Amino acid sequence: MKALIFMPAHNVANVIAKTIEGVRSVCQDDILVVDDASTDETGAIARKMGAEVVRHEKNRGYGGTQKTGYQEAIRRGYDLVVMVHGDNQYDPTLANQFVSKIRDEKYDVVTGTRMILGDALRQGMPIWKYIPNRFLTYLENFVFGTKLTDYHNGYRAFTTAFLKQVPIDMLSEKFDFDTDIIIQAAIRKAKIAEIPHPTRYQGENSQMSFTKGVHYGLSILRTVLLYLLHKSRICEQKLFAEKKNHA
Repeated sequence: MKALIFMPAHNVANVIAKTIEGVRSVCQDDILVVDDASTDETGAIARKMGAEVVRHEKNRGYGGTQKTGYQEAIRRGYDLVVMVHGDNQYDPTLANQFVSKIRDEKYDVVTGTRMILGDALRQGMPIWKYIPNRFLTYLENFVFGTKLTDYHNGYRAFTTAFLKQVPIDMLSEKFDFDTDIIIQAAIRKAKIAEIPHPTRYQGENSQMSFTKGVHYGLSILRTVLLYLLHKSRICEQKLFAEKKNHA
């Protein structure tokens, strides 16, 4: 299976080279950096490191950047795509494990989890992120019939066969894209795996602000409510049309 390592990146010139080096240390799959209208040298440094770069001339946000990455993976004929954050918040040397889960174990979707190793708070996850993460993950497991430990993780891998079934353009352009797409996997009965990894909250990593975090949480509650209304046929949503994954 032909794999693409995709990196969303916005103003991460200080760390993008380190992230690319981390990926290169474990796998030699193609790397595509989607530069979300950075005002620094993110794109230039990524190219210097040998990655291909697609640039947004106007900032689209985290979700919008993912849409470009996954659509490019489909357009270019890859069989699977792994998202590694350009800001190095998720250990890039684990990328090969995500590839292997799909190539060797035939999963449709792979997501990281910070909640199995037990180091989330010790490694700097703010309590105002930790508690909502636990509550929302419990709620989403209950509503969508899943058993995930970290619904809100940004380390992801997908088969392009699965991505082709998802109405990607209808998903959020913001941080809640991560939850939107896992919900799509759940309602399509996709085969989902989790990979435990250490939590990394370091000075070099981009961080979600408290205000953005509040908006993120509220947007997830709204999505859950819309799904429940759809499932009860009170207000059907095209976004939740259930089609099983046959990848």
